[in-house]
Amino acid sequence: MSRIYLDHAATTPVRDAALEAFVSQAKRNGNASALHSAGRSVKFHVEDARDRLAATLDADPTEILFTAGGTESDNLALKGLYWANRPNDVILATGIEHPAVIETLEWLEARENATVVFVDVTEEGFVDVGAFKAALEEYAGRIAVATLMWANNEIGTIQPVEQIAELCQAAGVDFHVDAVQAFGSLPITFAPGMTTMALSGHKIGAPVGIGALLVRRDAKPVPVLHGGGQEREIRSGTIADALILAFAAAAVEATQNLSEESTRLAGLRDQLIHAIQEHIPTAKLQGPADPNYRLPTNVHFSFAGAEGDSLLFGLDMAGIESSTGSACNAGVSRPSHVILATGQNESAARSTQRFSLGHTTTQEDIDAVIAALPGIYRAAAEAGMAAEKSSIRTANSHR
Repeated sequence: MSRIYLDHAATTPVRDAALEAFVSQAKRNGNASALHSAGRSVKFHVEDARDRLAATLDADPTEILFTAGGTESDNLALKGLYWANRPNDVILATGIEHPAVIETLEWLEARENATVVFVDVTEEGFVDVGAFKAALEEYAGRIAVATLMWANNEIGTIQPVEQIAELCQAAGVDFHVDAVQAFGSLPITFAPGMTTMALSGHKIGAPVGIGALLVRRDAKPVPVLHGGGQEREIRSGTIADALILAFAAAAVEATQNLSEESTRLAGLRDQLIHAIQEHIPTAKLQGPADPNYRLPTNVHFSFAGAEGDSLLFGLDMAGIESSTGSACNAGVSRPSHVILATGQNESAARSTQRFSLGHTTTQEDIDAVIAALPGIYRAAAEAGMAAEKSSIRTANSHR
C-alpha cells in the first residue's frame, strides 16, 4: 500500500538538490577552521552557502549563524538575549508558541528569575496587537526580550510580526522571531526591528541537524555553547559544512518558485478544508477562517467526540500520515496547548488533527484523504462514545 504523507510541518522529505549538495560536500575533507588548503576550501564553500541562504531572506551574510536546528536557535536567542539584557527580567510572549520557546521561557522563569508575561491571542490564534503594545508600555524599562512566532506550527495562523517588530524597535526592546514554519512557505525577510530569527533546515527539505539563527549585527546574545566561537563568537562547534550546503540548496529551491508553489498548495489546502466541512459538519476549523492569514500548507480541525489519537491511528491504518499537533510533543497524550491558549476547552484541544502539506503533496493525496476521513471519523467517534459510556458505568458501580 502506497502511503500518503501529510505531516510536512513535522519534517518534509529531503530535496534532491539538498541531498546532492550534502553528498558532494561530504566527500571533501577538511575543517573550515583549519588554515591549510583543505580547510580553506571547505571554508569557501560554507561562506558561499551562507551568502546564498542570506539572499533568500534579504539578510546580510554576517547575520547568519549556523546551528543544529530550530530548537537550538530558539534557545540561543532567548537565553542569550535574556542574559545579555539583565537586570531586565521580563519576557513578553504568547501562549501559542512552539515548545522550544515555551519550555525555554519556563526554564528561564524557574532557574533565572525571569518574569514571563503572556499576551492574549484571539480564538483564531492572532496576537492582540493592542495588548502587546500595552505590555511594552506597562513593563517599559524591565523587558529583556519579546518573542513571537511568524506562523503557528499547529493551527497555521500568520502573525503580524513586522508590526510587532516596529513596536519593539520603537520601545527599544530586543525581539526574537521563530520563523521555522514560515520559511519556505511565506515570503519572509529579516526585517528592521527583529533582533534574532530562528530557522530549521529539515522543515524545508534539508537533512535533520542543521538550522540557523539570524542575529542583527549590533546584537550580542550571550553564548549557550562555549568552545571555538566559530559563529561570530556567539555559537561554538565545528562547522557542519555538508549540512550547511544542503540547507542552502534547499532554501534556494524552496524560495525560487515560492509564489507558484504556495498557490498550488493553498488550492489543495482549501479543497481539503471545504470537503471536511461538507462531509463532517461538526468538525471545527482551527486557526484563521480567512485563507490569506493561514499557512498555505496548513489544515487543522477539532473533531467533536473523537480523540485525536484515535483519528491519527485510524488514518495511519488507512495509509495516511497526519498529526495531532506539534511533533515535539509526539507520544505524549495531552491536550494542545495552542488550542487551550486560544480560550477553547480541553475537549476541543484533545480532538485535533493536523494535515500539513508540502512539496511532495499531490491532488491524489488530497482526494484519498477526502474519501477516507469521514468513515475514520465515524469509527473514532463511536469508539469515543463507547468509552464514555463505559466510564460512566464504572463510576456508577463505585457509588
